[in-house]
Amino acid sequence: MKSFWAGVRAESPLLIGVFPFGLIYGALAIGAGISPAAAQMMSSIVFAGSAQFIAAQLIHDAAPGLVIVLTIAVVNLRHMLYSASIAPYIEHLPARWKTLLAYLLTDEAYAATIIHYEEEGFTPTGHWFFFGAGLALWTTWQVSSALGIFLGAALPSSWPLDFAIPITFIAMVMPVLKDKPIVAAAVSAGTVALLAYSLPFKLGLILAALVGIFTGTYLENRE
Repeated sequence: MKSFWAGVRAESPLLIGVFPFGLIYGALAIGAGISPAAAQMMSSIVFAGSAQFIAAQLIHDAAPGLVIVLTIAVVNLRHMLYSASIAPYIEHLPARWKTLLAYLLTDEAYAATIIHYEEEGFTPTGHWFFFGAGLALWTTWQVSSALGIFLGAALPSSWPLDFAIPITFIAMVMPVLKDKPIVAAAVSAGTVALLAYSLPFKLGLILAALVGIFTGTYLENRE
């Protein structure tokens, strides 16, 4: 349980930005015409903030179901990178643990967990750290999205809640910028993401990820 609570503590600073993120999603989902029950179920089943935002926007625009599914799939391809990165640390676990941790694998949970694994290496209780970080994020997301759903339009438009989203991701990235290849990967990916922002189906994010991976890998191999 010590590792579990260590994971909760490591995740806690990121939850400050996740909470308003969930409020925004809840209000957006209701505004898009999604029922409260369906909106909350999306938080529980899909459990992916960016995917839920995109789904709500596409539902509001009456996009075909296939377009919604394919767009979300493209946006969430980054989870394949997270999985490949963290797999060596949990490959020894039974299937039930892998299934649970795969469900809890999000941007924020990954950020806290991979830093822990890189600093501590393989430990017998490392998966409890992962579980603690993921569960803390899951609980916060369920509560905040529920509040956003039921408060809906009552949230003052003057509240700068959307500002919490980029702040959260900046807080995730900064601790891992420790050497030149990683910094170069982040800068190149960020630059491409901005230049390719107008590409359809969020393909700019995938292109940015590929450029970042190539840049970081190339420089790391040279060193």
